[in-house]
Amino acid sequence: MAGSFDVPPEILGRLRVLFRELPEAYEEPAWIGVRWRIRQRTIGHVYVPDVERFPVYAPYLAGGEEPVVMTFRVPLDDLDGLVAGGFPYFRAPWGHNVAAAVLGEHSDWDEIAELVTESYCQMAPKYLVARLR
Repeated sequence: MAGSFDVPPEILGRLRVLFRELPEAYEEPAWIGVRWRIRQRTIGHVYVPDVERFPVYAPYLAGGEEPVVMTFRVPLDDLDGLVAGGFPYFRAPWGHNVAAAVLGEHSDWDEIAELVTESYCQMAPKYLVARLR
């Protein structure tokens, strides 16, 4: 198992571009990885989990390496449909409307951009969401 729990810079760079487009969203270090917030609400969190401590992530090991995971908010009406297809999406092990995506070379970054924007729309004040449209 990898000993480093740092998010790869290429993935972090791609996410930073997406979150920078969201009005008043900001980045900060989290207890693990990096998160983006609007006010005090988290809209996205990317991290590399320790699968020994959190075995819920074990199915997503690739070649013995911990997965890079991003959690985000999804409208309840859309959550089951998103996770029904399986990899790379799954229901996060907390929260009623939180999904997770395993990120990597397989990622569809246009789809990730849509999911990040939708997560923002779930958490941001309506007047900020209106600035997106």
